[in-house]
Amino acid sequence: MTSVVQNFFFDCADAYELGRFWSGVVGKPMADDDRPGDPETIIVMDNGVTLFFGQVPEPKTVKNRIHLCLQPDIPRDEEVERLLKLGATLLHDRRNPDGTGWAVLGDPEGNEFCVLRSAAEKAATS
Repeated sequence: MTSVVQNFFFDCADAYELGRFWSGVVGKPMADDDRPGDPETIIVMDNGVTLFFGQVPEPKTVKNRIHLCLQPDIPRDEEVERLLKLGATLLHDRRNPDGTGWAVLGDPEGNEFCVLRSAAEKAATS
C-alpha cells in the first residue's frame, strides 16, 4: 500500500489573493466558484494534484521546510522576471555565470519557491 499526494496546502492570510498569484505562476485557473474573501481556494493542475490555499489566523514566521521547485518552459531568467512582475520577491540568487543554478523567490505572503533552469537550458549545459 502507498499514499498519493492529493494536494499541496498553503497556509495564508488571504486565500483568494494568494491563489490568484499562483494561478498566474502556473497558468491554470482557480476554481470557478472561488471569490475574494473566500477562506479557501484551489487550483487543479493537469496531473490532478491540487494547489490548495487556506486562510489561517497566524502569520508566516519561519523558512518553509518544504517548497515547490518550478521548471519553466521558457529560459529561467525570463521566468524569474515574469514572476517578479506578478508580485514575487527575489530572496536568494543562486544562479551561476555558467548558466547553472536557480533563483529562490518568495510569493506575496513570503512562501519560498525555486525557479530552476528550463529543460532546454539544462540540456545545453550538460
